[in-house]
Amino acid sequence: MPIVLARIDDRLVHGQIVQGWLRILNVDIILIVSDIVILDAMQQMLMTIAVPANIRLDIKNLKDATNAITSGQYDKDKVMILAVSPSDVLYMIENGAGFKSVNVGGMRFINGKRQLLHNLCVNDSDVESLHKIHIKSVEIEGRILPEDEKKDIASIIEKEYKAIHRR
Repeated sequence: MPIVLARIDDRLVHGQIVQGWLRILNVDIILIVSDIVILDAMQQMLMTIAVPANIRLDIKNLKDATNAITSGQYDKDKVMILAVSPSDVLYMIENGAGFKSVNVGGMRFINGKRQLLHNLCVNDSDVESLHKIHIKSVEIEGRILPEDEKKDIASIIEKEYKAIHRR
């Protein structure tokens, strides 16, 4: 399956995805990976409306999405994967999804998180997951839009990881 983009973005489908990434990526399917969205019919409807008609939107919980990826369900499609958190991406990788690169596009500030970059706010669990993704030889790159400079954020994550383990 050609995974065109695997992205961590807690907003999932929004303007930067539709007007930025979809404009330049030739995807057949957007796969939303979320145990929460799968239970929210209203959010599903809003995402369906936001996605262009020529692109299929699949919304699956984490386990079903991972199984679909690893079983070859999307082998003939160009897929953009949108996940809410680093732990979800780590789960997919640990269970057979072969990502070479993960784009960190948006992890907003909420209570309990700290800001590392403009679009990257993390808690200790996020750092642990991103570190584990990195040590599996998966590139972790930060970019909000496709025309932005591709930034390798692994060094930022590793610095934060070491700081956590010195406490």
